Amino acid sequence: MNAVNYDAVMRKALEDAAGKRLLLHACCAPCASYCLTQTSPVLQVTAFFYNPNMDSAGEYERRLHELRRLCVETGWAQVLETGYRSQDFEAVAAGFEAEKEGGSRCERCFYLRLNETARQAKAGGYDYFATTLTVSPMKNAALINRIGREAAERFGVEYLPTDFKKRGGYLQSVALSKEYGLYRQDYCGCVYSGREREAYKRSHGMA
Repeated sequence: MNAVNYDAVMRKALEDAAGKRLLLHACCAPCASYCLTQTSPVLQVTAFFYNPNMDSAGEYERRLHELRRLCVETGWAQVLETGYRSQDFEAVAAGFEAEKEGGSRCERCFYLRLNETARQAKAGGYDYFATTLTVSPMKNAALINRIGREAAERFGVEYLPTDFKKRGGYLQSVALSKEYGLYRQDYCGCVYSGREREAYKRSHGMA
């Protein structure tokens, strides 16, 4: 079975979507940067900052500040946020603390964030919801899109499939981060990812 080209699916959907409203879950400003260049010329975009997986309130606020700054400087989107709700992530991560990055804990985290995005999209009358998570080469776009479709069915709002890493999306996000001087972190934000990253640095003499 051929893999779905989610980037092509997105571009096809955008052909008939001019002026419609998108709630785009944004994990951080660097990831959002490229995704917004692809969506904001067509859609009215609100960047939704719901990231209870952040390992501290300080990290949460720093990433939120950078997202707001990017959106103000570019005019690409408005920003909606929920406040730091670390208890949401702690609940889904419980019992999965020892999982490797990319495993079941991450899947549960995707589920948490995409379902909240779908819920907010339905409540706010948005035409679509989507996520910037697929811009990362470390994340499984097929898995994220499956979770997005399931959330769409659950809440009755349309999901916009994406694979933002396609067509050099990740590298363009790196370039945009440099252009706008964005804080670019080297871990997803959760305490478990941070520990794994620090262990990798130590084992490779990078600490």
